[in-house]
Amino acid sequence: MSAPKEVWSSRLGVILAVAGSAVGLGNFLRFPGLAAQYGGGAFMIAYFISLLIIGIPIGWAEWALGRHGGSLGFRSSPGIFHALIKKPYGKYLGVIGFIIPVMIYMYYVYIEAWCLGYALNAATGQLSVPGMNYGEFFGRYTGAGSDGVALHFGLHDVGLFVLIVYAINFWFIYRGISKGIELVCKYAMPALIVIALIVLARVLTLGTPDPLKPDQNVLTGLGFMWNPGDISEGLKNPQLWLAAAGQIFFSLSVGFGVIITYSSYLTKKDDVVLSGLTASSANEFCEVGLGGLITVPAAFMFLGAAGIVGQGTFGLGFNVLPEVFARMPAGQVFATIFFILLFLAAVTSSLSMLQPGIAFLEEGLGIKRKASVALLGLVTAIGTGFVWYFSKDLKALDTLDFWVGTLLIFIQATILIIIFGWTVGIEKGWAILHEGSALRAPAFFKPIIKYVTPAFLLTIFVLFILKNVFGWNFSLGDAARFEPTSYVRDLVGPNPDKVARLSVLFIALMTLFTGILVHLAGKHWATHPRAESDKN
Repeated sequence: MSAPKEVWSSRLGVILAVAGSAVGLGNFLRFPGLAAQYGGGAFMIAYFISLLIIGIPIGWAEWALGRHGGSLGFRSSPGIFHALIKKPYGKYLGVIGFIIPVMIYMYYVYIEAWCLGYALNAATGQLSVPGMNYGEFFGRYTGAGSDGVALHFGLHDVGLFVLIVYAINFWFIYRGISKGIELVCKYAMPALIVIALIVLARVLTLGTPDPLKPDQNVLTGLGFMWNPGDISEGLKNPQLWLAAAGQIFFSLSVGFGVIITYSSYLTKKDDVVLSGLTASSANEFCEVGLGGLITVPAAFMFLGAAGIVGQGTFGLGFNVLPEVFARMPAGQVFATIFFILLFLAAVTSSLSMLQPGIAFLEEGLGIKRKASVALLGLVTAIGTGFVWYFSKDLKALDTLDFWVGTLLIFIQATILIIIFGWTVGIEKGWAILHEGSALRAPAFFKPIIKYVTPAFLLTIFVLFILKNVFGWNFSLGDAARFEPTSYVRDLVGPNPDKVARLSVLFIALMTLFTGILVHLAGKHWATHPRAESDKN
């Protein structure tokens, strides 16, 4: 009737797995770049407020709902929502919880391949080729220069590494929870932290790399990242709050549909309050304590502010940092281990994105592990192939990331917090959260979860739409300006972009496909209701 029973072998295992899901490229590339861009002090205030208002509350809601759903015999968002809401539409609310991790995996694994490829190219001293700077190498390597050019399989090509990381991911996801995901995270997470500490020690002991530029030293590098600037003015900037809240979603993996699946394999004896806080703390240590002290200060010491400002996540990680390592003593060694660090962070995250899909296929369609892995492998291979081929300007990747990896996450997080605080009810939800708990969450989080978090989410979501869809400049009166952004112009503008349209069509087809699967799952659950023996 159901998939074989799977459990975590230890509390440490699930904490490391959830932390591994959260710790990814955003910790070491996206977070430092945003903090530097928006002025360290002001950004960090908005960041920690967002952590308290949306990060921790939504995380606790996911942990609690997931474990409770697991006790009813369900492991995926569609199944858990079906069990909790007890209405025909309930299971369809879980569609997003399948789409988000599966579709993010489709392009995330492509980026993961960059990390492994850069590590091996750095180790062999071939991180660039004659006649190319690092930006040009990145464009050639990732296929950003033209569609289809990345479909090659040499050491200087991403294709070989796409196949390698794809095989690694599906081998371990096939092995299951304890022998696959947990095993990887138990070794990868400590290794990741050790490597990050080694790189951090090297950065903090660089002193003044160029005596001719005494202002570009380790202290000014840290200052560029962390000096508060004009905090009051910074906090008035709606874009800063958008960036901070968005980083919390990316950083903690809340709203991805991952935590709710991971926690469904726990029992009522497990302390999800403490586990949730521990996993969040591990992520924050990696993000603020390691990522925030490595990337931007290192780049500033060698390249100055001009080498950092305006660089996005990819530009900072794959264009700027290779140049920094090239100028650093023993730079080849540190470049190699840094990209190994990024690869480890990426693989623990990508594995987590596959498990919700596997769990749904097993429980919703009643198929075995091998068949579910094969089906998910086929579906994600189509998506990854799409991103891989339509690589010019990374348009397919960027479009999927915006509509799925950003927009849908806001919606999924809102659904989760409303189900916990209103559908289940805050009192019952609070009791579910504290089953088997030695540590109690502060009582003031009850009104935060029920009222403040949904209101904050709605406000941030409206601002996000106004800025990223309608192009509002956040001015009022005569100074207000609305210019539809490229995400809209690419679809309905006078010169629409073919790849962007194909990407949105692909999202629509995936949504339809998932909806059909959920419909079939509903029939399966009606015929084979979860029994008491399915409980943890």
